[in-house]
Amino acid sequence: MSVLNRTQRPATFPVALGTLLTGTIFVAACTGVVGAPGPAGNGLTAGSVAGGGAAGASGSNAGSGASQSGAEAAACTGQPSPGPAPLRRLTQSEYNSTVRDLLGDTTQPASSFPPDQQIGDFTNTAVALTVPPLLAQAYQTAAEQLAGTAVSNMAALVACDPVQTGEDACAQQFVQTFGKRAFRRPLTADEQSGLVALYHANRSGADFTNGVRSVVEAVLQSAPFLYRVEFGDATGVVATSTPPVVPLTAYEMASRLSYFLWDSMPDDALLTAADAGQLTTADQIAAQVGRMLADAKAKPAVEQFYGQWLTLDDVASIAKDPTTYPEFTPTLQAAMRAETLAFVDWVMWQSDGRLSTLLTSPTSFVNAELAAVYGVAGVTGAALQQVQLDPAQRSGLLTQLSLMTLLGKPDRSSPVLRGKFVRERLLCQTIAPPPANIVITPPPIKPGVTTREMFSMHSQVEPCKSCHALMDPIGFGFENYDGVGKWRAVDEGQPVDASGTLSSTDVDGLFDGAVGLAAKLAQSREVSDCMVTEWFRYAFGRGETAADGCSLDSMRRAFAASNLDVRALLVAVTETDAFRYRPEVTP
Repeated sequence: MSVLNRTQRPATFPVALGTLLTGTIFVAACTGVVGAPGPAGNGLTAGSVAGGGAAGASGSNAGSGASQSGAEAAACTGQPSPGPAPLRRLTQSEYNSTVRDLLGDTTQPASSFPPDQQIGDFTNTAVALTVPPLLAQAYQTAAEQLAGTAVSNMAALVACDPVQTGEDACAQQFVQTFGKRAFRRPLTADEQSGLVALYHANRSGADFTNGVRSVVEAVLQSAPFLYRVEFGDATGVVATSTPPVVPLTAYEMASRLSYFLWDSMPDDALLTAADAGQLTTADQIAAQVGRMLADAKAKPAVEQFYGQWLTLDDVASIAKDPTTYPEFTPTLQAAMRAETLAFVDWVMWQSDGRLSTLLTSPTSFVNAELAAVYGVAGVTGAALQQVQLDPAQRSGLLTQLSLMTLLGKPDRSSPVLRGKFVRERLLCQTIAPPPANIVITPPPIKPGVTTREMFSMHSQVEPCKSCHALMDPIGFGFENYDGVGKWRAVDEGQPVDASGTLSSTDVDGLFDGAVGLAAKLAQSREVSDCMVTEWFRYAFGRGETAADGCSLDSMRRAFAASNLDVRALLVAVTETDAFRYRPEVTP
């Protein structure tokens, strides 16, 4: 039962939660034409993410002639053009990380919350992060439990001694320091007085600990804690931009940096820099970005991007036919996911960070179970070990067991799923769903008939032909991998034909197997631009709009100049108008 005396909560400090927002989903009939890269891709539309600002504004970054979609048509005229800045609730991951850094609590309470809804490729899309009643109740329960645990160690929670300092003075100090860290900015006078009044109301008839506990409970249920609230610095308004825009305050910048690069609240160094007004210039921000990327706290946030982009969390729930794939066990499933994340970690923090390495390196990390599927000798035990896979068979992310398993059927491979994944996740092209009146049934397995032959019927009849012509010729290139990613040279007694074709891309043409496909994709400007787009969507929790054209263009140019080093791309995100400004907030 909560210790918070809610009948005495001051009106100046309400526990404000969110309102439901709705988004728009891209739906169209299949016409045999891929959707151009842009906000419609993967379920995001400009209309679904508008949270301030207007399309068509000009930007401050000089254009380079890079290709832009229709949603990025703004001219770069020297004025900041940040695009929308929707209100963003903490995701489950951000909540867990924040209470860890705020309270030292590692129980990950948000893991038991109702799951975050997903629009597009990521779970941090702002319009999806509503607060339904079940989540509001979960916030209250978690706040009560977290507060109770926190006050069990008052010496760690409260810096002052209430006996020596005096209870009232110590409570004032606690409210000020704890509130600042929780809200990621100094409290307003009304917030300070409201929380102090709440402390007194719950201290009366009880003790100092009970008063402090009520403050912690209230703070953890408040809007400034649960949301990343931004108003910008009104004194720096750029009235000549259309619409007018404002730079973020130093504290808002601290939060943007920390939640983007660390998936958590600002640390003391960021808040100290904000106190001193040292998060306003490009050089000041760049110095913090360099420090933060060198910190181990950057690894989980980057891992989260790749985990969601590649849908790795789904590996644990996927089912396979035990007769067809007897080696597919829960421990192998867990190892598959761990392998890909270990590979990403190696590329990002130990190797060169390049997109080409992600797509083409035969380096991987396997344990005994994984090694048995890969055919690698000499690996024992459950721990992952770095190995070099056969470069004639394996090439980066696309040929790892996790993706091949995710993109396979329970009893066979799936050229359709594999081709669709390349189109949507690597090229940012949209494949429209099949007509509603079509019943999708995989062709029956027939002895002596290869998977390629079974699926070739798609290219012969409408309405299947138009869309499958875009997916299947890519997916056939993965036919050397069965439904769990094991290499095969023979399918149903016949030699595997893994030749494929890319069309409607900037690297069109024939390729031989997934290794050949990965080599072509590593040279594709569309693939590198798609990586920029995906990181933009992840960083800002929304799709791209016309006003973001210059921000995206500057990211593309920086990425290209770095030889496609993803770490340089992360730095480039923080240098954009979209990161440093927001549309002016009007009452």
